[in-house]
Amino acid sequence: MNMNGVLSVLPSPADFRTMTRAPRRDLLCGLTVAVVALPLALGFGVTSGLGAASGLITAIVAGSLAALFGGSARQVSGPTGAMTVVLVPIVHEYGANGVLTVGLLSGFMLLVLAFARAGAAMAYVPAPVIAGFTIGIACVIGLQQVPSALGVRTPSGDQVAVVAARASEEFDTTPHWAALLLALGAAALMLAGARWKPTVPFSLAAVAVATIVSEALHLHVTRLGTLPSSIPAPSLAFLDVSRVPTLLLPAAAVAALAALESLLSASVADAMRPGERHDPGKELFGQGIANLAAPLFGGVPATGAIARTAVNVRTGATSRLAALAHAVILAGIVAVAAPLVGRIPLAALAGVLLATAIRMVETDAVRAMARATRGDALVMVLTAASTLALDLVRAVLIGLGVSVLLALRAAMRGTRLTPTTTDELPGAAGTVTYRFDGPLLFAAAHRFRRSLADVQDVTAVDLRLSGLTAVDATGALALKDAVGELRDRGIEVSITGVEHGHRRVLESLGVLPVNPTSNRGAIPSAAGAAAP
Repeated sequence: MNMNGVLSVLPSPADFRTMTRAPRRDLLCGLTVAVVALPLALGFGVTSGLGAASGLITAIVAGSLAALFGGSARQVSGPTGAMTVVLVPIVHEYGANGVLTVGLLSGFMLLVLAFARAGAAMAYVPAPVIAGFTIGIACVIGLQQVPSALGVRTPSGDQVAVVAARASEEFDTTPHWAALLLALGAAALMLAGARWKPTVPFSLAAVAVATIVSEALHLHVTRLGTLPSSIPAPSLAFLDVSRVPTLLLPAAAVAALAALESLLSASVADAMRPGERHDPGKELFGQGIANLAAPLFGGVPATGAIARTAVNVRTGATSRLAALAHAVILAGIVAVAAPLVGRIPLAALAGVLLATAIRMVETDAVRAMARATRGDALVMVLTAASTLALDLVRAVLIGLGVSVLLALRAAMRGTRLTPTTTDELPGAAGTVTYRFDGPLLFAAAHRFRRSLADVQDVTAVDLRLSGLTAVDATGALALKDAVGELRDRGIEVSITGVEHGHRRVLESLGVLPVNPTSNRGAIPSAAGAAAP
């Protein structure tokens, strides 16, 4: 790795100079984002299994470092619902120390992806995969909130649907109506408020109202409990080197999700502010630094947060100062109001996250995607179902795999081997001229070979490849075999119109002669090839 590659992912002086353009506006934006982020950070910390304090620490430590070193001027990072979906089974299997180790390892992996400039691959993730991924995450987040919303202890289990069903059974046996009403009230206030005044952070208002009601009526509901009044000192006490090999696979899953969600969130920010473009390499570097640091303070793995980033952009943030200010303000809240925050009912946070899950799904976009093509609808549904039944990384891989198969099917259907009339392309008597259009790839190779080799009642074949758009080794070998079969039947074959870019593949596999002396782009006929 050369020095230029390292410097390319580091923030430049120009990145920091933008922080002085409109500091007052950015500080106000940071305050607004902090108000939105506080209940989400607490809720996702609880849902992850490491506790509310862990979620706050992640928003503060990872949020500030990702803001300073990331590749998007308006990205806001912290704990997210998608990440908690991955972390819950890791907590169950490896415990809190295992999650912290996974976060540390994922940070190193993100740095490797940054230096490898792997961020550009995000552009190749199909829209139906992203839509299905979002739907699946929303369903999982919603199901994760069922135990807290019902006021019952979270049952054991890795499958969120099973856990939610068990929690419902326990509620039927011992109902906790106060918790359920607080959760439904918080969700209703947040959803109604978002429709009425989208720019107002009703999530905090919902939590505040639920907390006041529970205190005034002395409701017996589970609360967040004691929170630290300061950020703990960094420590590697959680790291057990002997467990690292067993945690590499979960760490790879966390790193893949962090990269995917962060780059997706940064792309959303770009779309909301035309003319602004994030740097994928720098963004992965910033997320890597953030995830290296967060576990040292007890934080969970972080990613770019789409909802908080959208709030940041909508309120007019101009630079990374806004995201940095949001983290600093959260640190101030921890220092000043930790006892007050500790009185928040878990049911209220569950209601906020339920509303968040509902708002994640844009129904108009989903309906449009479902109507586009049956293939797009299939990919979206499979990705969503896999997210719910399996895990996020395997769901994305399944979605990508099905998308590739559908693309290959479309490419195969797009290839045409068309016999032309003598009026269009004159040929000699007994000669049939074929024009090939489209890609000659492995998906269409067998059909092409069969079509060409089945030619009957001709003495010569002229194959025009001027319409060839792409060719791979399998396609070239299919062409070679078809030509060989025709020649074995005494039919002369000529190939013409080959573009320069496709000659190398055809020459290397013996379809065309190397460095022909005449008629560039043509293969000699059978008679010509036999001549001395």
